[in-house]
Amino acid sequence: MHVGEDLVVLGVLFVIAYVLGRVGKLVGLPAIPIYMLVGLIASPHSHFFPLSFQSADVELVAVFGLILLLFSLGLEFDQDEFYGNIGALLVSGGTRILINIAVGFALGMWIGWGTREALIIAGMTATSSSAIITKLLIELRRLANRETPAILGIMVLEDVFIAIYLAIVSVVIGGKTDVLAIVFQLAISFTFLVLMFVIARWGGRVVSRLVQTKDDELFTILFFGLAVAFGGIGQLLGVSDAIGAFLIGLVLGATRFRGRIEQFALPLRDVFGAFFFLNFGLALDVSTFGGVLLPVAVAVVVTLVVNTLGGQLIAWQNKLTPAEGFNASAMLQNRGEFALILATLAVGAGLDARLTPFAGLYVLSMAIVGPILAVNSERMGAVIFRTRKKKAPTAERDRMRAEGIALLEAATAGELPRKTDADDDDDGLFDPIAALEAVPADEVDPVADQAAQQSDELSDRKRDPEY
Repeated sequence: MHVGEDLVVLGVLFVIAYVLGRVGKLVGLPAIPIYMLVGLIASPHSHFFPLSFQSADVELVAVFGLILLLFSLGLEFDQDEFYGNIGALLVSGGTRILINIAVGFALGMWIGWGTREALIIAGMTATSSSAIITKLLIELRRLANRETPAILGIMVLEDVFIAIYLAIVSVVIGGKTDVLAIVFQLAISFTFLVLMFVIARWGGRVVSRLVQTKDDELFTILFFGLAVAFGGIGQLLGVSDAIGAFLIGLVLGATRFRGRIEQFALPLRDVFGAFFFLNFGLALDVSTFGGVLLPVAVAVVVTLVVNTLGGQLIAWQNKLTPAEGFNASAMLQNRGEFALILATLAVGAGLDARLTPFAGLYVLSMAIVGPILAVNSERMGAVIFRTRKKKAPTAERDRMRAEGIALLEAATAGELPRKTDADDDDDGLFDPIAALEAVPADEVDPVADQAAQQSDELSDRKRDPEY
């Protein structure tokens, strides 16, 4: 194919991804399985698409996608949450990870593809997808739920686990048999991990001075270059390019430029990440799915059962209700990018080729079932545990909430929105108290009413001269 034809096909594939993505949004599906499905359709093995597209054509761009996915994961890593609640996280999240690893490894041994393959399968089934869970929490408006801090804490611990697990797996699947060589390689890997964590924890100010620049273009080039370079360093040290990118993201996330980096990095992650998932779909062959249908079906059922029971364990450990534990388990069911990363590493190391279709079909299944469960978990929990569902906010309350947010944003910007019909004052400015009073008594949110009254009381108080 000529370059022009490649560009046309690639452009058409992303337009198809857009259309399917819009349809997927209607049922709450994330983008990851959509990109994989488009890649599967265009795969030269599938013959579904009139124009075939080769994986080699986007392989390097897909590597950038993998690097930026892990870079963003390190960038968003919450160090304060991790170090401040490390005891509770180790108990709650650590228990969950150990159970999932043990069950996943047993599943891998039952499948019978080999011990190293079982280790890969254990990693695939052990951890959730941070990208999918974060999107679901925001889109379903559950950030204020009581179970959300536990979910976020477990995600933080899983990020650390992924870093350690990738370092171990990269050495184990490397094919080395000399015990001393393996120990030496593990020592290098963990030294690299510890060093980067130490820099991230205590070297934020120094790194901030080294990377500061006012030019947005040069700043973007700098962090992208660092992500790619440390991906290469990680590969050379034997801990994989993914973990190298994660660690430099962790360090840059500890600087005062974290927000600015996220502003430029997230769009890059979304674009290059789409290439990674598309490329993985291109490598899939539908004809190979038949040989992994039973293992994938068992893996999906085991994942659902273990994580649902694990949700009740999380509820008990964090003093949540059974329904809230069910919500947490539904969120944590989602599997995604880490399973595909492990499959990519396994293929590169020459492990059983069936790991690729297994990972593809498993992630496709869980990335569809997981969001559907999460969307309906509150209703299902109410039925299973016979809990009373809270009354949904009325349209008037939603309007009041939106006006309150607009007022806050305008106040921070130094200007106030203009007066509405609910205002009685003549100053022409929006009056939240008058707007609240205009709502019928039976529709007023008692929390909003109390906040408005406290606002009146605070405005009448005199400021303490000591402050």
